[in-house]
Amino acid sequence: MTGTMMRRMDTRETEIDLRDTGDGEDDEGQQAWKTQLETVLEEEEEEDVISTQSDTRPLINERDPRQINECLKVSFEDVIAEPVSVRSGDRLWIWSHALFEVSRVWFYRIITALLAVPVSFIAGILFAILSFIHIWFFTPCVQVILINTVWLHTLWSNVLDIFILPFFQSVAKCCSGISVLLTQE
Repeated sequence: MTGTMMRRMDTRETEIDLRDTGDGEDDEGQQAWKTQLETVLEEEEEEDVISTQSDTRPLINERDPRQINECLKVSFEDVIAEPVSVRSGDRLWIWSHALFEVSRVWFYRIITALLAVPVSFIAGILFAILSFIHIWFFTPCVQVILINTVWLHTLWSNVLDIFILPFFQSVAKCCSGISVLLTQE
């Protein structure tokens, strides 16, 4: 690790108070079992959480932060629903519900265990290729077209300013004198 990546350690001596206090805090409001160094490091970590999180580091608790798979939140009641007029037995309904949930969760886990790594590898390659094509081919081609069609942009804006804008301004002035009065009879 380089010197910039390592956290600066404070070498001050700390004194640990091992006396038994009822609520675990001393007179200053700190927890007695924590040293000053641990408290300082925790405060630095809390402040540094935003800078350490990136889009490439997976979030364990929030796996769909942009809600792109909202349509996959499917429960048993979304798939199978019996109207009041036609009903199966209660035990059958409970077992069907349990089997649906267990099979959905476990088959997803099995399929994910088998295919998640290869599919993510293929998806990574695919998006790398698409990014390469976009950055190195499409964007330069669009810039070449934009550079070579500046005269067309200038011509079109002049046509709009000379012919079309005055026409619509005169129509607007003609129509500005029209007023509508609504009355109730």
